[in-house]
Amino acid sequence: MRYGRTVPVTAEVELPQAPEGARAVFGEFFPEAVRYAELLADAGVKRGLIGPREVPRLWERHLLNCAVLSEVVPEGVTVCDVGSGAGLPGIPLALVRRDLKITLLEPLLRRTNFLQEVVELLGLDHVTVVRGRAEEVLGTLQPVHVVTARAVAPLDRLAGWGVPLLRPYGEMLALKGDTAEEEISGARAALSKLGVVDTEVLHVGEGVVEPMSTVVRVVVGESPGGVRFAAKRAKAARVSRTRRRR
Repeated sequence: MRYGRTVPVTAEVELPQAPEGARAVFGEFFPEAVRYAELLADAGVKRGLIGPREVPRLWERHLLNCAVLSEVVPEGVTVCDVGSGAGLPGIPLALVRRDLKITLLEPLLRRTNFLQEVVELLGLDHVTVVRGRAEEVLGTLQPVHVVTARAVAPLDRLAGWGVPLLRPYGEMLALKGDTAEEEISGARAALSKLGVVDTEVLHVGEGVVEPMSTVVRVVVGESPGGVRFAAKRAKAARVSRTRRRR
């Protein structure tokens, strides 16, 4: 059985109705998930946030693929979704996990405008939209327990942006593809310099998405980002305090 209405996007592309499993995943917030899918298929395409070819597979490849990340996010933590784009994985995660406090971090204005509209329309009071790059908010954004990301960059570069935003002993959860193990192998030296103490590949969404979503979990020790980023974070915090006094 499918749920929701079919939304025309162009003469050739339509948003399919939600698969049966979507109602179980999103629970009481299933109507909000349907609305978000409709926004992606309409405004998201028109504003260039997603390609029209992604519309027929929005549910399986995007919304559900991201929502199942919730299986490995601890309860009641702070989350920063780096390079949030159209809100993936941050918005689906926010819909299924009201216990989280989520920041959607995105540098492009047209994307942050869309994200803010989505947050307000869906009533996501536990979500904040911040415009900026990870390296720009270092020291001004409160360190978080979890950083999430999807299709942003290769693991070594992604870790360079996301790991310094973590609290000590926090973790980065990156949705990746079939090359996850290879990316970890190629990034080991860079991850070590960033204070990473453990990495693993997880598979989530059994019975919901096929294939299951692949997640690279990167755990940091007491110095997220290593010594160099600890100094940058401290300097940025001092600058921020000075500005607030003025």
